Amino acid sequence: MTKKLYDLDSHLSVFTAQVLACTPTGEGRWAVLLDQTAFFPEGGGQLPDQGTLDQANVLDVQETPEGIFHTIDAPLEVGGTVTGRLDWPLRFRRMQCHSGEHVISGVAHNLFGCTNVGFHMGENEVILDFDKELTQEQIDTIEETANRIIWSNRPVTAEYPAPEVLKDLDYRSKLDLTENVRIVTIPDCDVCACCAPHVNFTGEIGMVKLLSNMRHRGGIRIWMAAGELAWKDYRTKQANVAAISAALSVKQHETAQGVARMKAELEAAYLALKETKIALAAEKCKALPETEGNILLFEDDLDSQSMRTLANTGMERCGGICAVFVGKDGQYRHVMGSKTVDLRAQSKDIHQALGGKGGGQPTMIQGSVTATREQIEAYFA
Repeated sequence: MTKKLYDLDSHLSVFTAQVLACTPTGEGRWAVLLDQTAFFPEGGGQLPDQGTLDQANVLDVQETPEGIFHTIDAPLEVGGTVTGRLDWPLRFRRMQCHSGEHVISGVAHNLFGCTNVGFHMGENEVILDFDKELTQEQIDTIEETANRIIWSNRPVTAEYPAPEVLKDLDYRSKLDLTENVRIVTIPDCDVCACCAPHVNFTGEIGMVKLLSNMRHRGGIRIWMAAGELAWKDYRTKQANVAAISAALSVKQHETAQGVARMKAELEAAYLALKETKIALAAEKCKALPETEGNILLFEDDLDSQSMRTLANTGMERCGGICAVFVGKDGQYRHVMGSKTVDLRAQSKDIHQALGGKGGGQPTMIQGSVTATREQIEAYFA
């Protein structure tokens, strides 16, 4: 079995080990077994560590009954000694996030009786699933309480309690564990079974930020960032706020009000434009010639209401169909109206001929076609 150096010292980033086996797996990959390793294998919702073994890149780390195997991109000499180097910034970010998750889950459990039923650590955020719904006020309370625990710089310990101690220990766990259970403890916050490396003190987490949430399977799913990822998230959002602030000529802490004001102005302008289009459509209707045949109207940009206005007026001035088309060749929307033709019955024939789809009532249908203007004019001629 491989000695788990990450269990003994989560901050160990450089180590030496003896190569016990090196087996080619194809496509320029080798599976290497060491007598000891500081590389954490995938497990507990956390991805495996990355780094190097001498000059070989460590691409994957998995634990098996035979030991911990490292997938690398160059062979190593069996029996030789190698130096392992972790991608320490990556490992530390993950420790910040994983330890931050323990703080959040512990606080949620202690304050509101929530059980963590799901955990996934991505490269930019952590996803937590709890078995109870929470209000935004409760989520804010969890976040504030968790950060105050982090700032108090409490110790984070990991140990394997003896079976007689473990059986009486109250701890969080998603699995029914009975032996070789590693318990991670944060005083007056959380006691949880976990195989992953953690920070030594909560202060190393820096901070946690609950980014968003949604209802999920009778409970709630929360997206979280911690430490460096929380800082990067803040930096990105701050840059966006600064850009919005400059664009709207408002103070940064007033951007939400500025966006709301602009939205109201745009909605008012949209309504005014819509009314103008309807009025213009009405004026066009007045100029439509009366005919016993069909009326075809092609426009570049009209909303649905204006199209219906034109079709309603046009069907009063023709003996056939008034068809309004908006768009360009191959991408026309249409509204058709008629007092003499059952358009619902005729719809299938029209759309088959013009490559379209749609439906409606006997006196009016709407939809879209993929035909050209020339094809449309030829059909209605």
